[in-house]
Amino acid sequence: MSNITGVGFTAGSVDGELESFESDLRYLAEIGVDTVELGLTSLDVVAGGRIVEERAETLVALTKKYPFRYTVHGLVSSNFMDPVTVRYQLAAAKALVELCDRVDARVIVQHSGFLRADQVADRAEAEKRERDALFELAEFARPYGVRIALENIFTTDFGQYRQTPTEVAATVKAVNHPNLVALIDFSHAYIESTFRGLDFQAELRAMAPVTGHLHVHDSFGLPTGHSKFHYPQEATALGLGDLHMPLGWGNIAWDDIFAELDFLPDTVLMMEIGRRYRRELPASLAKARELASLRPVTLRAAE
Repeated sequence: MSNITGVGFTAGSVDGELESFESDLRYLAEIGVDTVELGLTSLDVVAGGRIVEERAETLVALTKKYPFRYTVHGLVSSNFMDPVTVRYQLAAAKALVELCDRVDARVIVQHSGFLRADQVADRAEAEKRERDALFELAEFARPYGVRIALENIFTTDFGQYRQTPTEVAATVKAVNHPNLVALIDFSHAYIESTFRGLDFQAELRAMAPVTGHLHVHDSFGLPTGHSKFHYPQEATALGLGDLHMPLGWGNIAWDDIFAELDFLPDTVLMMEIGRRYRRELPASLAKARELASLRPVTLRAAE
């Protein structure tokens, strides 16, 4: 059987308040979702690396109203390679780990870092800085039983340094901590592979053995370059960028990927599909559950 033990969607607030946050949770419960990733940094529950207790209590009470298994998405703007803000980011990440424990979430997503074009000479030191920060955070998370899931991102500016999926996997291996795993974002890997001329499937294969969390949403794997769009729907019409579309709207070969790859035990498949696609979520949920049930070739060969 597959090592995927949960399938669900992300939930967040559109205005920093809990009312819009609960609207997502209520709808996901209505369509039969059992696993939810909480976008806690879309809420004002952490200030200056400290938990805002009154709001945290309200958040915990809200999450207990629903029978979901939870994971948490950390800072979307996280960058442990940055020498100026890394100490503030670590403080905020540790507060979020504490919140994970309060809402009974055992995974928190951490974006992999980057350097601006004017910082790339600092690459070796920046990678060490990120590894040290990840180890410190994983050690902090250990007594809470929370795993840090390091997500691969794609190049967002010319001259920027980002790690490839293969390099993100190497970072996880180098840190070598039981509370640190990789997170494959398939669309991110597809876009970065196109941008750099890499073999998309080979990049996924490099990450899979250390991967304990998945972000799933569709795209065409095409960077936006300098393209600007008046409406987000125009990017979808062109097929450019990290589109966060329903499964089947892009051209990612989901069946082939999940029939080949296996991941670490207790991996969660989390869909990050745009809010405007709410009517398409039930179909994506059915497809994702089908993918999660596939028996990877590595398991079939072992039988």
